[in-house]
Amino acid sequence: MDVRDAGGQVTEAGRSWRARRLDRDASLGLRLTLAAVAAFLVLVPFSLLALLVLGAWSPLFRLDASITDTLHRYALEHPGWVRAMSVWTDVFGPGPLRVAAAVLVGWLLFRRAPRLALWVVTTMAVGGLLGALLKLLVGRHRPDLLDPVARAAGFSFPSGHALNAALAAGVLLLVFLPYARHRWALRWALWTVAVLITVLTGLSRIALGVHWTSDVLGGWLLGVAVLVATTAAFSTWRARIGRRPVSTAREGVEPELAEPDRDRPRA
Repeated sequence: MDVRDAGGQVTEAGRSWRARRLDRDASLGLRLTLAAVAAFLVLVPFSLLALLVLGAWSPLFRLDASITDTLHRYALEHPGWVRAMSVWTDVFGPGPLRVAAAVLVGWLLFRRAPRLALWVVTTMAVGGLLGALLKLLVGRHRPDLLDPVARAAGFSFPSGHALNAALAAGVLLLVFLPYARHRWALRWALWTVAVLITVLTGLSRIALGVHWTSDVLGGWLLGVAVLVATTAAFSTWRARIGRRPVSTAREGVEPELAEPDRDRPRA
């Protein structure tokens, strides 16, 4: 039953849970609800994939083995390809990407955007910790090749390189998109670079024979899920302080970062 005030209007307490969640003007309104649903929908295929890996599902294993064998034969015949993939996987490995994220955090603090800096730190830290924990829980071994072209330590699922590439490329993209709001060519360039870094970093791990294909796919899915979840949380903060809703894919997480008067001294 609706609860109304003296003027006959339905009060906040009298509104249904569904109505409050889908309210565009509420801090937990439509955009946040859709973001939370998106994070959940990404986690569903990741969870299914993790269960198939844990259960050693034979069709998945055969597919992984087939792709690994094919790429390994190609790598043995093309040393230049191996060198290129090795350079790429080193340049865009978890270590360098975390350094890039740290530099980004320092720049954001200089730009007086501490909450955005905290979002970057939280996204990278949560994703990294989840990835490390899941590696231990799943305990999957890496491909065991007779003549390996590269080596890597630790467990295999999910791929840390793929996970951190998705996280770092995502935070860099969403931080710098405000500078491309009115320049579609630059916006497409940013999206292209982010996708290329994510995809090629994951593929380099398969090409070098140190990860199964499903490891890389799991890393990508987990990275996107974490990114969507932390972005939803950041959107909640924006709503609570009265900032306007944004189109994240076009404007990034904080469009105000690109305002020309942001760095001017305050009176």
